[in-house]
Amino acid sequence: MPSTLPRLYAHPFSSYSQKVLVALYENGTAFEYRSLEEPGANEELASLWPMRRFPVLIDQGRTILEASCIVEYLDLHHPGPMRLVPADPKAAMEVRMLDRVFDNYVSTPQQKVVLDKLRPEGRQDDHGVQKARSMLETTYAWLDRRMAGREWVAGSFSLADCAAAPFLFYADWTHPIDPGFANLHAYRARLLARPSFARAVDEARPYRGYFPLGAPDRD
Repeated sequence: MPSTLPRLYAHPFSSYSQKVLVALYENGTAFEYRSLEEPGANEELASLWPMRRFPVLIDQGRTILEASCIVEYLDLHHPGPMRLVPADPKAAMEVRMLDRVFDNYVSTPQQKVVLDKLRPEGRQDDHGVQKARSMLETTYAWLDRRMAGREWVAGSFSLADCAAAPFLFYADWTHPIDPGFANLHAYRARLLARPSFARAVDEARPYRGYFPLGAPDRD
């Protein structure tokens, strides 16, 4: 009998996949995990979404794209004890804003540096990489000020922290966070200690050899 659970197409080492996995693990949501390491999974993904970007969630005949939208969908259609987007519109707006900060100003420049490493010899974009590193520095400083006196980035644990966990994890590998940003380092450590993210990190350990810059011997 076919499974009626929501099916997630994702890769354990993918930061955007981990963003959704943290949300699923926070609430203990039952789901079918279609890892893109499994035979045939990439072909299935391509038939669902020709961009071949992941994660993608299939549920009740719907195809839900983009990690932030998937987390919001889960909050609406598979709610658990942990509400990841607040019901209050003003609080929800802040959570969504900070989610976009982590997507656009941590993940995007981090991936620019990593993907440049994969370019053919002589095709590297040194100027673009420098701009990406500068953006990370600016964002780190802003986040360090933001996290002064805070446990989580927008009050209680939320969608924004689901984004922060994997993006800061890989960003610090790519462009190390200055030791002087003590608030940001402490926040990253709390995220790593969170059981939902610790599980995602452990599931991704076998794939650390995929990291183009060389995964550091930590975390």
